[in-house]
Amino acid sequence: VQLVESGGGLVQPGGSLRLSCAASGFTFNGYRMSWYRQAPGKERELVARISSLGGSTDYADSVKGRFTISRDNARNTVYLQMNSLKPEDTAMYYCQASRRATNTDYWGQGTQVTVSS
Repeated sequence: VQLVESGGGLVQPGGSLRLSCAASGFTFNGYRMSWYRQAPGKERELVARISSLGGSTDYADSVKGRFTISRDNARNTVYLQMNSLKPEDTAMYYCQASRRATNTDYWGQGTQVTVSS
């Protein structure tokens, strides 16, 4: 099983980034996919999640209206489009695949997002 995040980097406040998470080794369309983030000295927090077939999404209040999660089950990839970025969005962003029926979850290694002028 692999989850490989990409797309992080340094961006100025107000800018945009698109994160990608490429999955392999499991039945991607059977798993809910989520993005979490963890800033230095803080706990990991849920940013956004999307149901296995993409019909349902949830967002943290802090990113509603600025971030959009999507998935392409044909490409086994989940995305996080981040607009109007703020310095407080600076964190390591992690991709997670979860399946409640089997109490299974997988994590990627993370991609760093830094928002700074």
